[in-house]
Amino acid sequence: MATNTMRAAALLGVVLLLLCAARHGAAQRYEAIYSFGDSISDTGNLCVGGCPSWLTTGQSPYGETFFKRPTGRCSDGRVIIDFLAEHFGLPLLPASKATGGNFKKGANMAIIGATTMDFDFFKSIGLSDSIWNNGPLDTQIQWFRQLLPSACGRDCRRHLSKSLFVVGEFGGNDYNAALFSGRSMADVTGYVPRVVSHIIRGLETMIRLGAMDIVVPGVLPIGCFPIYLTLYGTSNAGDYDGDGCLKSYNSLSYHHNSLLKRSIAKLQRTYPRTRIMYADFYTQVIQMIRAPQNFATKQKALCMWTVEYPSLC
Repeated sequence: MATNTMRAAALLGVVLLLLCAARHGAAQRYEAIYSFGDSISDTGNLCVGGCPSWLTTGQSPYGETFFKRPTGRCSDGRVIIDFLAEHFGLPLLPASKATGGNFKKGANMAIIGATTMDFDFFKSIGLSDSIWNNGPLDTQIQWFRQLLPSACGRDCRRHLSKSLFVVGEFGGNDYNAALFSGRSMADVTGYVPRVVSHIIRGLETMIRLGAMDIVVPGVLPIGCFPIYLTLYGTSNAGDYDGDGCLKSYNSLSYHHNSLLKRSIAKLQRTYPRTRIMYADFYTQVIQMIRAPQNFATKQKALCMWTVEYPSLC
């Protein structure tokens, strides 16, 4: 499981490079970080009040390398958002569902299994039985709104304008739910525009609340995931790319990311004063597959992505 921590540290470099480039290399400080997403970012929301007995991430050896105990994170240690908070000198983000949490320096709304679309969407396409948690993007935004009075009182627009928002990745679990339920690739590809549009609406809600710096990661290359290779592997060599990943499933991820980037560019034109930054996690994971030896430590992984801005290393 050590690769989970190394992957988080490597993906962190992508985010830091974006932020540094957006500020033309200038040092950046934030009052808080607000995170939305799924298992890649969850720091314990599903385990508030105790992890469910069936949740493997609530059991050893999860958490063994840093916290020395399971915390609900899908990692042996920290996840991407933990490293990001540490980089900016902020405390690790409390889970938004935690009672009595101090949210003045940020909060994490991400929860394991989160989807972009809500239950009604999955019900409309006959997949209501495939969704097992209640934390889609709109719900996470509701959690965020509920904690704002304790986070920033009556000065929220100023506070949020000086905070960093990390939104995603979103979309992976939407496609997982459909694919694992036996939907065809054509059907799932048809869902992509609706998923991306919903992400954009969520981003616009945050902008209208006062967000000024937003990082939006794309989805990962699911055709390289062990579960997809196991479930959908074939004997046809033509179904695989040069990295040993399933072409059609990576094409789905690529299609989502391409549409997301175009949609973000359009949203950026609508809100020119807001910095909306697409984080290319897809390419980073492909590079990790091709040259895993380059990602042996957090520092090495980070500096690979910050060569233009050595102050980050």
